[in-house]
Amino acid sequence: MTEVLDVLRIFGGFVYLLLGGDFLVRGALGLSRESSIPPVVVGLTVVAMGTSAPELMVSAFSALSGFPGIAIGNVVGSNIANVLLVIGVPVLIHSISCTEETLPKQTGLMIGVTLLFMVMCYLTPLGVIDGIILLVILASFLTMTVRGAAVMPLDDAEDELERVLGLPGEKWSIALLVILGMITLPLGANLAVEGAAGLAKSWGVTEAVIGLSIIALGTSLPELSTTVIAALHKSSDVALGNVVGSNLFNILLIMGFTSVLTEVPVEAHILRFDIWVMFLASVVLWMFVLARGTIGKRMGVIFLASYGAYIFAIY
Repeated sequence: MTEVLDVLRIFGGFVYLLLGGDFLVRGALGLSRESSIPPVVVGLTVVAMGTSAPELMVSAFSALSGFPGIAIGNVVGSNIANVLLVIGVPVLIHSISCTEETLPKQTGLMIGVTLLFMVMCYLTPLGVIDGIILLVILASFLTMTVRGAAVMPLDDAEDELERVLGLPGEKWSIALLVILGMITLPLGANLAVEGAAGLAKSWGVTEAVIGLSIIALGTSLPELSTTVIAALHKSSDVALGNVVGSNLFNILLIMGFTSVLTEVPVEAHILRFDIWVMFLASVVLWMFVLARGTIGKRMGVIFLASYGAYIFAIY
């Protein structure tokens, strides 16, 4: 009976997180509609920040509640899921072309940030200094991204964003979406963390394993839904920009913010295995971008099979 209640808590938390992430993304995009920013830049910043909000809430709540394993597992697991699952599923619908000019620089930064994060993990626990370093890099990334953006006509930017996600029109509706997102996200995070901790105890596994799998999968659902919608509309820019940007935000914002709040120790099995899977998945995506290749159905199957094998391995 206890396990059923824990599963229901996690499921309820995911529902709140999905709704909150959706509200926040649409509200933020509505606010950004008046600026003439290319869709890939919006994907790398506004959409990625909004879809990373569930991970931020869950990681912060879990670390402050005494479950740091869920926090670190959530970030590492989400970054793995973002490449293998979030890209693997939509390319079965429509192939994704890695030809956007700004992507090589952004994916290169993702690799660099991932390596830095790995070094910090090996110097466990992550603390205030680590968090400040990550947040400073995030601020620099956002500044360079916005300043270096090639400006497209306003009408084109609006059409692209509305075509992919659909945006609210009235100012009151934009404000309402943002407020609803800010309310439902913490509620969902609290439910998900309570359920995850209880489920880990019932199954006899560490909280980190639950964070790497169930929680990471649940908090990656906003990225998955956004990328699937982008693929359906044949918008590779937003799809890839969302994944790369979300992986950057997961490390820089989520681990940066969480590490400032409290120390985050890293379990040995994550150092031995999981962060290397995260790194290799990121490298594979980087290679596609550098080659300006196309990720098609065959690679989608390989990505999904790899993710399934990873989940099997950690259990």
